Amino acid sequence: MRVFFGTLYTNENLALSVQVILVQFLTDCRIGTERKRSPPAAACFHSSKWSKSIMNTNTGKRKWEPYIWLLPSIVLIAVFVVFPIAIVFKLSFSEISKAGVVGGFVGFKNYRDAVQLPAFTTVMKNTFWWVVSVVGLSTLLGFIIALVLNQKFLGRKIARSILIFPWATSLVIQASVWNYIIKYEYGSLNNVLLNLGIIRQAVNWRSSDQIEFIWECAVGIFVTIPFVAFCVLSGLQSIDDTPYESATVDGAGFWAKLFSITLPLVRPALSVSTVLNIIYVFNSFPIIFTMTKGAPANKTDTMITYLYMLSFYDRKKGPANALSVIGFLILCLCAGIYMMTVMRKEDAS
Repeated sequence: MRVFFGTLYTNENLALSVQVILVQFLTDCRIGTERKRSPPAAACFHSSKWSKSIMNTNTGKRKWEPYIWLLPSIVLIAVFVVFPIAIVFKLSFSEISKAGVVGGFVGFKNYRDAVQLPAFTTVMKNTFWWVVSVVGLSTLLGFIIALVLNQKFLGRKIARSILIFPWATSLVIQASVWNYIIKYEYGSLNNVLLNLGIIRQAVNWRSSDQIEFIWECAVGIFVTIPFVAFCVLSGLQSIDDTPYESATVDGAGFWAKLFSITLPLVRPALSVSTVLNIIYVFNSFPIIFTMTKGAPANKTDTMITYLYMLSFYDRKKGPANALSVIGFLILCLCAGIYMMTVMRKEDAS
């Protein structure tokens, strides 16, 4: 059974393959049924009751077909998403020993312990500034880059190919490279600035925990820009030239076209990228863990890295599960508020 579920989880195309098979099967069954039941043309013409019954039967089948096609995806989501979330919720209300043995029901004790931890306030502040800075600046810069890449210029395809490299590369590798670049003793940044004569002696780019956290946010922005840029670029390429030509005839400038045409038409793509970006950045683990591991004294930790250290280093599995539930609820709340706001604006417009 473990081998089956492991294979089911690792095969990304399994759900799609099953859906294709079901579609083909249902199509063949429908064609075969219609061929078997189809009477001669004259009989169809004279038998209106029989025709109505056939139409009702086909209509009933069509009502169930979408649910059958979605069944594989629903099963996968239920097994690998809903079930683990339910387990985490259960564990957050249970007593868990350092060895991982689950005990009885303890109510909200794990949540009280998690909130009363000394580093909880610092971690929540770091998480807030981490998400706001990375999502906000990467969205702004990604939107600007998408506008540039949407224009026609020599080497545009090469520029688009280069842009995808930071997003396609492993986050651990990127964080390790940036860790090497800003090293005080032998970092590439100091060597380049010294050789150019911009600085006279090496600079400690990691002199405090605040500066280290800023570097982590900068790396997060760097690796997130391509995702936003390509999402916005896909929305820009779907816009027809007709509105821009009409606006040009009316004498509209760049900023008028941007706020009156581009932003409203690209808003759906931008909304999807922002929601996904909030989720990805909030749950980002490799950058912070690779660069600082939350040091010194959890001053550069976010909620994800902190609950990992809490669970696997400090062996406080109960509060760690409670923190994971708190993070899940925060994500649901933020994504829900953002989507409701965007939908209201779209309805109003």
